[in-house]
Amino acid sequence: MTTDYATLIDAETWAFIDRTNAFYPPDTIDYTIVQQREIYDRMCRAFFAGYPDGVVVETTAIDVQSHAIPIRIYRPAITNEAAMVLYFHGGGFILGGLDSHDDVCAELCARTGFEVVSVDYRLVPEHIHPAAFNDAMSAFGWATDTYACPILLCGDSAGGALAATVAHATRGHARRPIGQVLIYPGLGGDMGKGSYIEHADAPMLTTREVAFYKDIRTGGKAAAPDKTAAPLADTDFANLPPTVVITAQCDPLSSDGETYRDAILGAGGKAFWHEEPGLVHGYLRGRHTVGRARESFTRIVEALRALARRDWPF
Repeated sequence: MTTDYATLIDAETWAFIDRTNAFYPPDTIDYTIVQQREIYDRMCRAFFAGYPDGVVVETTAIDVQSHAIPIRIYRPAITNEAAMVLYFHGGGFILGGLDSHDDVCAELCARTGFEVVSVDYRLVPEHIHPAAFNDAMSAFGWATDTYACPILLCGDSAGGALAATVAHATRGHARRPIGQVLIYPGLGGDMGKGSYIEHADAPMLTTREVAFYKDIRTGGKAAAPDKTAAPLADTDFANLPPTVVITAQCDPLSSDGETYRDAILGAGGKAFWHEEPGLVHGYLRGRHTVGRARESFTRIVEALRALARRDWPF
């Protein structure tokens, strides 16, 4: 059965899809990595919305033994010290960096009042797994040393997966995260069922592209289930921080959000999953032009603020 996207997706979202495709054509996955990055970076520059008033930005780096991890710190005019946000950007683990999600992080900072730290983890194929995970863990360690306030994890797409792997790896930490907000994350679910089949050919992201990103992350080598790469590969979902997962209906990754929520609830934890009707992967860039995306971004902001207040349930 073919999914009727003409019915599911409204005119505003179609306009966003068309504008995205004008910069990032659907066949970009078949280009070289260098070309994909050039195309993606150009698209991100076209959608850049600027900084809200009062947000001050500092670009610096975390020094680890073998390299430096670039980070960008966003500070509001008046800081809400209830929490800070450690943010991991999307891009299939091959694309993106500090600039690709610059305005998103600045707006999260302005609307929550929290300091936000964006992490420029190493990308594949130059640095295959677990390089990105190791950088994410180093960034978490740096945050615990630098900030006295609680830590919230947040990320979109591949970055959502990274945030979740950090949550799994640090649940026994003395300064464990107090919550995580995952935005259309790819968590390593079963690609033979659910949204992976129903939305295999969705606008903005296809199941074929998901498989490509998964394969290139390991250097094309078959890998055993690994919870540091795919949170749903874990066998223990107990003691995770309160979790909010927000997915797009027209996205092959949507089922991952539902499956992850159910796994956490089944282990006695706190988890909330919301699927955004009619939205597509990458809709954060449409938050200023698409009503549904604007409402979802507000939901993300409110989730971060509620987790900082230890305010549950949603």
